[in-house]
This record gives sequence, structure tokens and C-alpha cells, in this order.
Amino acid sequence: MTDEDSAVTPVDPVVYRAAIGRLPSGVGVVSLRWRGTDHATTVSSLASVSLEPPMLLFCVHNDSRLRDALDDVDRWAVSVLADTSGPVADWLASPGRPTVGQLARVPHRTAPRSGAAWIDGAAAWLECRTAAIHPAGDHDIVVGTVITAEQGAADAGGLVHLRGRVHGVR
Repeated sequence: MTDEDSAVTPVDPVVYRAAIGRLPSGVGVVSLRWRGTDHATTVSSLASVSLEPPMLLFCVHNDSRLRDALDDVDRWAVSVLADTSGPVADWLASPGRPTVGQLARVPHRTAPRSGAAWIDGAAAWLECRTAAIHPAGDHDIVVGTVITAEQGAADAGGLVHLRGRVHGVR
């Protein structure tokens, strides 16, 4: 790093958020079962990492309940949301939603290997085992090895996050 680089003023987080919000990103729900309770959250930082072995990543705020649970639970599920799943994404991204019963209003089924929730009507479902967790600012990057993968309906579109809102795409 040069002296010039170290003297640069950090980017304003509000400006950064607005700029990066122009990058469409896929939306999913990450869920797990911890201490007898289902936990789930909407993520827009879901990405494939590797095909051999199959791995993916998501980012989670480092002071969230889901992040706390990841210290005890090493298997979790992902529902890749379909284009019709906007209300589910919004609900599971809502701050202050109850811990107990947060999935009561969301149709779902239990994933076979993790015991976590798979959201009904998703475009795809995966189950993962945590391979690594890396701190990154106010979030942690969670990398998982995929242990189960299923596809939803052939005509299901996807849900993307763009400019602070979710949008269905086909």
C-alpha cells in the first residue's frame, strides 16, 4: 500500500450502499434448527464457490441470531427463492420478527439431512455443512459444502435484490 492509499478517506457507507445496490443479486433464505427452534433469514449474498466439491457461500451480520446459531449448528438449508416469493423474502428480512414462530406464516417442509426448513415453492433447495466462517467487517462469510441439492418447478423464475427491493425475474 502506498502513502497515497493510506491517506484516502474511507467511502461513505450510505454512498457505498447506494452504489452496490445497483448490482442485482440472487435472493434466498438460509435456515437452520437451533435449540429446538427454526431460524431463518433472507440473504442476497448467496453465491456458488466451487463445483468440485460443490460449495456455496452467504454473508450474515455478525451479531444476528442466525450467526450465533452457526457456532453450534454445522448443517443448514438454503431455499433459492422463486420469482413469486417476494412476500417471504420481505418477511424473513424484517427486523424485530419473532424468534419463535417466524416460519408459522411461511409454507415450508423439513429438509432431509439438516432438519432445517425448506421454503415451499422455491426455485431450488440445498443443504450444506459449514466448511469455514470468515470475519469480514460487520458480516461473516459462511462457506458451506453442499450435501443435498434439489430443483423446483421447471418454470420457476428467480428473485433478485436491486436498489433496495426484491424483483421477480424469469
